Amino acid sequence: MATLLDQLSSMTVVVADTGELEAIRTFKPIDTTTNPSLILAAAQIPAYQDLIDEALKLSRERIGSCAAVEEVVHEALDEICVIFGAEILKIVPGRVSTEVDARLSFDTDATIAKAKKIISLYNDLGIPSDRVLIKIASTWEGIQAAKSLEKEGIHCNLTLLFGFCQAVACAEAEVTLISPFVGRILDWHKANTGRDFYKGYEDPGVISVTNIFNYYKTYGYKTEIMGASFRNIDEIVELAGCDLLTISPKLLDQLRSTEAPLLRKLDADNPSSTQEQISIDKTSFAEMLDRDRMATEKLEEGIRGFSKAIETLEAQLAHRLAVLEGGAAFRHIVQEIFMLNDLDGDGCITREEWLGSDAVFDALDHDHDGRLVQEDVRSGLGAALALDSV
Repeated sequence: MATLLDQLSSMTVVVADTGELEAIRTFKPIDTTTNPSLILAAAQIPAYQDLIDEALKLSRERIGSCAAVEEVVHEALDEICVIFGAEILKIVPGRVSTEVDARLSFDTDATIAKAKKIISLYNDLGIPSDRVLIKIASTWEGIQAAKSLEKEGIHCNLTLLFGFCQAVACAEAEVTLISPFVGRILDWHKANTGRDFYKGYEDPGVISVTNIFNYYKTYGYKTEIMGASFRNIDEIVELAGCDLLTISPKLLDQLRSTEAPLLRKLDADNPSSTQEQISIDKTSFAEMLDRDRMATEKLEEGIRGFSKAIETLEAQLAHRLAVLEGGAAFRHIVQEIFMLNDLDGDGCITREEWLGSDAVFDALDHDHDGRLVQEDVRSGLGAALALDSV
């Protein structure tokens, strides 16, 4: 009998939810999607350090030797996402999603400008625009940015989508693709209902995506639906037939190792009955989102989380830039590194809070008390950088 993954791939485009190149080579998806959290995880793998270093060097050359560390790092974020994306596109035959800085989620003009810059960087590497999806948070401002970009031939993936009003607004904006977050919807319901277990067919995230799928197909919207953020393979099985599903390597491996019949649950040619067609403007969008506490809370939480991942990645890039430039730059980033790692705000960093390697923590922790204060970071970062460069 064929595996679940083989059967799923025959009815749904399978996308790898990872920035790790080896995982992409293993599972051979059509498309891939990344975000700063995935890039941050991939950046911890020594084999990818050359890609990070290349981006930092290109960014320094692009904006000049006199530019401040913060400027170089800000430039390097885009370079890194594009370099990783370009490497991914050497492996997959389809598209890669590259995310706009989540901190721009409520700024339409800034989102448009950032998206155009990302596409330009891909084009400079010889990669055509149609192989890239610009990933934007599904705020009203983000959706309007995507509407404008789509008109210019820049295709968009609207992420952090939890509510029906977001899905309708995206369809009316004629965006290329949306990514409803199945698992995060389930997380919210578990936390707010006291119910610990849902069968696949009654999973709130599965029901949400099913409703969106049937609505789109009933009324002829061209926007594709890519279920995302899965917690278990039961959620995936219940969405077999969805346009696309983006799946983590762990769950891809479970699907690949499981042999069982897989039934198509969603059929674009024969959608189930759905609600009447509605239209969304800015006012109705805000009203509907405000009434949907789950969608409101998860959207806000998602933007905060993605923003935190970007800030953490920036701190690590500043750290690495200091290594490459002989440590002269580290004085500019001590406070930022400390603030990012002091997760509970108690004035010190424990080993559990530290986002870097144990070797760097040990180099900073001169008195071996298992905690760092700002003076430890200021006085010891030079030694840590030297250790990291070995």
